Amino acid sequence: MGMNVGEQKGVVADMNIVPLIDILLVLIIIFMVISPTTPKGLDTLVPQPSPPNQKEDTAVLAKTIVVQVLADGKVKINQDDSSWDDLGPRLESIFKERAEKVAFVKGDDSVDFFNVARAIDIMRGSGIEKVGLITAKIEAGE
Repeated sequence: MGMNVGEQKGVVADMNIVPLIDILLVLIIIFMVISPTTPKGLDTLVPQPSPPNQKEDTAVLAKTIVVQVLADGKVKINQDDSSWDDLGPRLESIFKERAEKVAFVKGDDSVDFFNVARAIDIMRGSGIEKVGLITAKIEAGE
């Protein structure tokens, strides 16, 4: 609320800014509360390279499942050829009796991301809880 004291004669129309600022502060607080604070996305699991002087454990390699998406549109489970239609049922049969449902996806450099995302979707649909991504740098040990 403002008040002018002085020698001015007549009506003075000054806008009072304080209520406007109060309204703006309340609106800022409302929008901060409404907006989401955590980003939504897919959880990913990236394998860490083993030290260069350590031997590879054959038991771990036998348990590791890697789905490869090749540049020509074909799919492999570890080193066995598969088709897109057969990928889901084969993964379900592999992971039927496993307690740890973790698998990895590896795509060639020239593969479209659509095909990698399609493989991840099929893997999640077949009951795999955690899907990791293997890149060329991780595979090279960098």
